[in-house]
Amino acid sequence: MELTETHTLPVPQSRAWEALNDTEILRACIPGCESIEADGENAYAVAMTASVGPVKARFKGRMNLTEIDAPHTYTIVFEGQGGAAGFSKGSAKVDLEPGDDADTTKLSYSANAQVGGKLAQIGSRLVDGAARKIAGEFFKRFSAQLQGAPAAGASEAAPGDDEEKGKKSWTAWISKS
Repeated sequence: MELTETHTLPVPQSRAWEALNDTEILRACIPGCESIEADGENAYAVAMTASVGPVKARFKGRMNLTEIDAPHTYTIVFEGQGGAAGFSKGSAKVDLEPGDDADTTKLSYSANAQVGGKLAQIGSRLVDGAARKIAGEFFKRFSAQLQGAPAAGASEAAPGDDEEKGKKSWTAWISKS
């Protein structure tokens, strides 16, 4: 499966980069995400529930950030196991560049993924459709977060309060390593 899209985010590039590296924002914005926790240098353990056609499963996996060039680009390499539902693995290259004005950012990504088990048996059309639906919901929630509206499942903290409350971002975890 391949998925390539571009989105305009309603914030400057530096703020978009910070948000993409904030595990609490990502947890709130990724549909079905239960947790994202540091698991080594530039590595994270992820747990989420996903539905693809008739197959619904809880996936546990790992993602690693590679080729990091802050605040411009990184590559996410991921793998996940969903028990009897199967597995997924792949990568996504994420690029940020200034938008048409100083208050926007153009985010482009290109993802490649492979699935196996029951997921592979249900057909690429359903898998692709589910991936596009999850990506669409993520960007809807992410844009809302960036504009100050809490995403589904997010806390009601006011914008800017997260730094005072000990916000844990990937960047902070990376620097501790």
